[in-house]
Amino acid sequence: MPASIPELVRDLRAARLPCAENEPLARHTTFRIGGPAAVFCCPQTVAELTRTLELCRAHGVRTYLLGNGSNILFADAGFAGAVVCLTGLATPVSVEKGPGCRVTVRAGAGRSLAALCREVCAAGLTGLEFAYGIPGTVGGAVYMNAGAYGGEIKDVIESVTCLDGGLRLRTLPAAALALGYRTSIFETQPWCILEASFTLTADPGGPAAVAARMEDFMARRRDKQPLDLPSAGSTFKRPAGAFAGRLIEQCGLCGFAVGGAAVSEKHCGFVVNKGGATCADVLALTEQVARIVKEKTGYTLEREIRVVE
Repeated sequence: MPASIPELVRDLRAARLPCAENEPLARHTTFRIGGPAAVFCCPQTVAELTRTLELCRAHGVRTYLLGNGSNILFADAGFAGAVVCLTGLATPVSVEKGPGCRVTVRAGAGRSLAALCREVCAAGLTGLEFAYGIPGTVGGAVYMNAGAYGGEIKDVIESVTCLDGGLRLRTLPAAALALGYRTSIFETQPWCILEASFTLTADPGGPAAVAARMEDFMARRRDKQPLDLPSAGSTFKRPAGAFAGRLIEQCGLCGFAVGGAAVSEKHCGFVVNKGGATCADVLALTEQVARIVKEKTGYTLEREIRVVE
């Protein structure tokens, strides 16, 4: 443990900022994999978050910003710094009517994407149906430009409020977010997403029509995806001109396993934790899968899951 960690914990507790020592990160990821974080911080307000980050910087302790942990693979050794969980920043959703049928919806970065989808559905707003069932937070969805079934966050995002590198509040319009396939400006900047605004539309069919589309997408997920086992969602990015899951299946890798990690037999685009899987298991498995796919098909597979060491 870095020598500065005890001092950081002392100052966090003196400031009455929520934190824990040696917190198992497997508890905070959908993969259920990962060793302990030296410090695990759970700010509930922007003021608490800002002060937490200030103290981490003052003590020279590196930080990692975590949402719902739905696309993360933490190292077996854990994280020798402070993991700052943002799920407490789940401010209530606000709805503001604009011209015509357009509506601006604002939501805190820590709010679950599923909860946001249900709330806009109840308001009869369309545009976010594709995101129903994506197991992440609003902040995480913006960070990686989450998408499914032909829709992406970039299609509906209006602006994002964040803390910049100087821990100052900044609001960025959609055009400044560099949103691409599973990426955004936040991957290259030390900024922390606080809130996102979306432009949605009032559906003529009301909540019932929106709910029907959401349930259709969810039914497809249940039918095709291994939702009964821990995973981090789609393991590989979609290569140009192909689908990762189909390539893996074509190479005869359905069910291929290393330790407790395995290629899902239900959907080959997913690596699942069948019990006791380690980060090392997942890394070894994905490296072998990528190598075999490259040798047999010529396609290069790139991991979509974020590996944090």
